[in-house]
Amino acid sequence: MTDALAERFILRISCRDEVGIVADVAGFLAERKLFIIETANFGDPNTGLFFMRTVFTPREGFTTTAFRREFEAVAKKWSMEWELRDARAKPNVLVLVSKQDHCLNDLLYRHRIGALAMNVPAIVSNHPTCGWLAERHGISFYHIPVDRDGKEAAETRLLELVEAMKIDLVVLARYMQVLSDKTCRALAGRCINIHHSFLPGFKGAAPYTQAFNRGVKLIGATAHYVTADLDEGPIIAQAVERATHAHSPEEMAAVGRDIEARVLATAVKLHLEGRIFLNGAKTIVLD
Repeated sequence: MTDALAERFILRISCRDEVGIVADVAGFLAERKLFIIETANFGDPNTGLFFMRTVFTPREGFTTTAFRREFEAVAKKWSMEWELRDARAKPNVLVLVSKQDHCLNDLLYRHRIGALAMNVPAIVSNHPTCGWLAERHGISFYHIPVDRDGKEAAETRLLELVEAMKIDLVVLARYMQVLSDKTCRALAGRCINIHHSFLPGFKGAAPYTQAFNRGVKLIGATAHYVTADLDEGPIIAQAVERATHAHSPEEMAAVGRDIEARVLATAVKLHLEGRIFLNGAKTIVLD
């Protein structure tokens, strides 16, 4: 393997929490002279589960095939679910958008400057509005209209693209369509959504006008994994900004756009770096 010093691998582990897991993993790596450059773990006292993420650099002669074969003994001892990732690999990310382009634009900018280590083979939308943005970035754009009678066909086409492009992550960058239970199951654990944090209080159209009329003092955004339960999937990242009586609905919406873009980018980055573990209805984020 070339330039071993530039290579990094990510070992992700989850299992029942027991004494000795960290020692066994660290010992396994040390015996093979694999240098740990970052590690984090968490034992959840409520579920009894243990989560660990370790980044290491390889030595000369290291192969992933040998690592996986030899680590299996450790994994079997603790009944682990585990995976080994090449930290240099860039996952394929499919971005879905409707008419509002603030989250899409932010993701594409971060992608262009290297802040998000991903490939974006395509953008999908139920409207043609953002086609120009895809063209500017040299990314394929698929306009897949969605109506009441054609929703199933549209989602079938979406899943075909996911399969054909070997998509690792789907990002709903203000995609204003509710995915069916079937599609949610197909994308379980690899589909991230963003929305304002007024839910469940201010649903439907014009949430910022509703917030203005109620004198809301905090504007927030939530990024979460998509599940069949609408907007109730495991939360990945959240943030808030202060608002005052002096903010108009339009100013509140502007603050909302900024925070939505930031929170979505944070969630995507955490996922790309393998820092998120599903733990029932919530997530463990080892950052």
